[in-house]
Amino acid sequence: MTGRTRLGVLGWPVAHSLSPAMQNAALQTVGLTDWRYQLLPVPPELFAETVTALAGAGFRGANVTIPHKEAALAAASDASERVRQIGAANTLTFDGPGQIHADNTDAPALIASLPFAAAGKTALVLGAGGSARAAIWALLDAGAAEVRVWNRTPERARALCAELGAKAVEEADPADILLNCTSSGLDAAEDIFKQLPVGVDELTRYQCVVDFVYSEAGTVLGHAARARSIPVVDGLELLVGQGALSFERFTGRKAPVDAMRAAVGLP
Repeated sequence: MTGRTRLGVLGWPVAHSLSPAMQNAALQTVGLTDWRYQLLPVPPELFAETVTALAGAGFRGANVTIPHKEAALAAASDASERVRQIGAANTLTFDGPGQIHADNTDAPALIASLPFAAAGKTALVLGAGGSARAAIWALLDAGAAEVRVWNRTPERARALCAELGAKAVEEADPADILLNCTSSGLDAAEDIFKQLPVGVDELTRYQCVVDFVYSEAGTVLGHAARARSIPVVDGLELLVGQGALSFERFTGRKAPVDAMRAAVGLP
């Protein structure tokens, strides 16, 4: 491949993403100055044809975010066993015309970020999209005792649970881990607690809160949990964790995690 090697993040919307700042800092740190990572705003109806065209446009790989993670797996010509079981991909690698490999780095990043081992724990997952798929699979694969799933559309939760072996619920009962895998909280002006089945004072029923949504200023859910002395894994930690794994797949280099953390404002 000649010229600049390109990477990017596919999403809709995607303007809020910190992945370009984080990944470009990583590329500079390891000396890949002829590589560039960029935003790729793509509506759902154009996703498949865009992915097919990326390899010919000089792209080595792309991360995938809302709402394309399930479509990313469908567009791939090859996939890891993990991503086949999850049913959603967040990392695509282009190995030549028509050669699109799919993987999921959300799952291992989640398990690595938890403040305690998932084995034997219970979890409540809010949402039934691509991030929820990765979370459910990761927790069960790590030995969680039970993973419950709530979604605004109960039928989606039931279908997902039947596929992955979790338990659909319509109420937010206490659990060891609470995971927000919805997009609620992406808009800081929204009242997230009006959209989710957990009230702010009910957060103390959980030993850890994981929020896949991220903001440089922190999310409402994360701030509320910390104010109640509940350990929080926020979306920035997950962003760096999955991004580091993706970086290594794209480049074959060890990810400079400290530089990536600094680029998104983490110590």
